[in-house]
Amino acid sequence: AGSDDCTVRFWEVSTARCMKSLPLAGVVKSVAWNPNPAVCLVAVAVEQTVLLLNPGLGDKLLYGATDQLLESYVAPEEERVQPVQWVAASAEEHSKGIRLLVRHSRPVKQVTWHGKGDYFASVLADNSNMQVLIHQTSKRWSQNPFRKSKGLVQCVLFHPIRPYFFVATQRYVRVYNLLKQELTKKLMTNCKWVSSMAIHPGGDNVICGSYDSKLAWFDLDLSTRPYQLLRHHKKALRSVAFHKRYPLFASASDDGSVIVCHGMVYNDLLQNPLLVPVKVLKGHAPTWDLGVLDVLFHPTQPWVFSSGADGTVRLFT
Repeated sequence: AGSDDCTVRFWEVSTARCMKSLPLAGVVKSVAWNPNPAVCLVAVAVEQTVLLLNPGLGDKLLYGATDQLLESYVAPEEERVQPVQWVAASAEEHSKGIRLLVRHSRPVKQVTWHGKGDYFASVLADNSNMQVLIHQTSKRWSQNPFRKSKGLVQCVLFHPIRPYFFVATQRYVRVYNLLKQELTKKLMTNCKWVSSMAIHPGGDNVICGSYDSKLAWFDLDLSTRPYQLLRHHKKALRSVAFHKRYPLFASASDDGSVIVCHGMVYNDLLQNPLLVPVKVLKGHAPTWDLGVLDVLFHPTQPWVFSSGADGTVRLFT
C-alpha cells in the first residue's frame, strides 16, 4: 500500500500485520506488483521516479533469484538515447529494498505491468506526446510509443493475453496493437471524465469508471459503445477492478462505498454478458470529500481489498 505519508507498507493478509514500512522521498502515486510468480518485484511511482523494489518478503529463493536476475544485466557498449534515466540503487537504497530507479522528466501518476512481468508502462502528468512511456526491465530500455498527443491520458493497461495496449483519455479509450503499431479500436465511453479502467481476464470485456459516477461495461466483440452504463454510485468513481478467477467486478467511489457486481461472461458468443449488482460494502469514512481511492481483488479468494482517504486499507470477505 502506498500513501500520502511518503511510505510504502507491505502487509500480511492472513494476520493483518504490517511486515515492512519503507519511507520514500515523496508522496506515493501508484504501486504495482510484478505479475510474474517467479519474480518478487514492486514498481512504485514517487514524484518523478519509478522505483523497482524487492521487498525481501516470502520465499527466500524467490527474492534471491530476483536480485540475481537484476544483477545479470550487461550494459550495451554504445550509449543509447532514452526518454528516461535508469539508475542503479546506492548501497543505502539497496539496504532498504530499492533496486532500480527510473527517473522521468515529469511527475509519474500511474505505473502498470505487462502480464509476463518484463515490460511496464508509466503515465506522466503532462499534456505533450511524452505522457506514456513503455519500459523493459531486463534491458533497462525505455521508449515513447506515441508521436502525437491524443488528449490527457488518465490511465493505461496491457491486454492480459494479446499484444494490445489500452490508453484511456478523458472521454475515449483507444486500443493499440503493439506488434502492428496501429490503432485497432476507439471506445466511446459516454462519460465526461474517465478515472479508471480494468480488463476482464478473458480479454474481451473492459470496464471504465468515471468522475461523473458512471461505470461503462464494453463488450469489445459487440460495439465501440458501452454495452451497459451502470449508475449505482452517488459520487465519483475512483477505481474499478475485475477478479481473476470469479465472475466478479468491483467499483470504488467517493461516496465511501465499494459495490461488487456479478459479471457473467459466456463462451457462447451469441449470449451477451449478464451484469447483476451483488453487494454494497461500506466501511470507509469519507475524508476531505474523498471516499474509497482504490479497490483490488485477492488473486484466488473471493475477497476484495479497498484503500480509503481515511488512511485505512480494508479487507472484505
